[in-house]
Amino acid sequence: MSSTLPLPDFTHERVEVVTGSRSGLVITVALHSSVLGSALGGARLWTYPHWSDAVGDALRLSAAMTLKNAAAGLDAGGGKSVLCLPEGTVLDADRRRAAYLDLGDAVEQLGGLYRTAEDVGSTAEDMLVVSERTAHVVGLPSTAGGSGEPAVPTSIGVYESIRATLERVTGTSDAAGRRLTISGLGQVGSRLAEKLAADGAVLTVTDVNPAKRELASTLGATWVEPGGEHLVDADVFVPAGIGGVLTDEIIDALHAKAVCGPANNPLADHSGAERLAGRGILYAPDFVVNGGGVIYLDLVAKNLGTMDEIMQRVAGIGDTVRRIFDEAQSRGLTPLAAAEELAAERLAAGR
Repeated sequence: MSSTLPLPDFTHERVEVVTGSRSGLVITVALHSSVLGSALGGARLWTYPHWSDAVGDALRLSAAMTLKNAAAGLDAGGGKSVLCLPEGTVLDADRRRAAYLDLGDAVEQLGGLYRTAEDVGSTAEDMLVVSERTAHVVGLPSTAGGSGEPAVPTSIGVYESIRATLERVTGTSDAAGRRLTISGLGQVGSRLAEKLAADGAVLTVTDVNPAKRELASTLGATWVEPGGEHLVDADVFVPAGIGGVLTDEIIDALHAKAVCGPANNPLADHSGAERLAGRGILYAPDFVVNGGGVIYLDLVAKNLGTMDEIMQRVAGIGDTVRRIFDEAQSRGLTPLAAAEELAAERLAAGR
């Protein structure tokens, strides 16, 4: 079977693609940049139609991590791991443990240039297994002395970004009475839904897992079937699932004033930023919006500040989004271009 997406440009320092000796899974560890320091990026466990799709995803995600960590002001480069599940594969407990031991071996091969953590499909407990094979892992369970899951700080940063986005398109950051559509109710999306519902937002939600409909009912949110959520009138569309959802066709049909969410690489193509701007839809760059988790993981691992200070920095993502909007407006750029320039300045200084 051929891959469904073309491979992105190869701008990486190093990429390892291995077949796990224990699990038999294809594992990719992509180091995009260590210019600003040891790279940081999570390990994704996901089903792909072909192993080359997983490699391509690792390349895209690791490049995005370079931008994310630079824009967040961290002394950390960008990297990512992807464990490829063949279609129809379900891991039992033993094979799952084997997979993360294999990941630990692969990470160790980079000699500390890359640190892994949990990501979509992975947990803090999985990272504890990784730590049996390498010390270059963060986000271990709190019961093991680690910082735990980064979903809470990620959701805080996204929430503050949504407030900044609402402020720009409605005149107020107050979510009460505002229409928000959340596509994806995973760890971050669910927390956002709960917080925004408490604020009095009018929510429309969806997820590929129909069991999430129960959460929608609990929150008083309107449920729509996956694939039609972009057609619902919204002040802010919140992509909170997998990347690549904003294709040209979806953008052209999107009924929203703005897009702001935690999904990595939600634009199917970089040109989507211009396409959104052409329709008058404000785009909050994903790698800025969802930076709360890496800020938390990196600063806790390096013991840089108290927990209150670290969480204040996470909440400050909202102000970063405001500055990017201002810069984009004053210079006639898309917010994505303004955010990329911010990251590029830090990378240039690091070099």
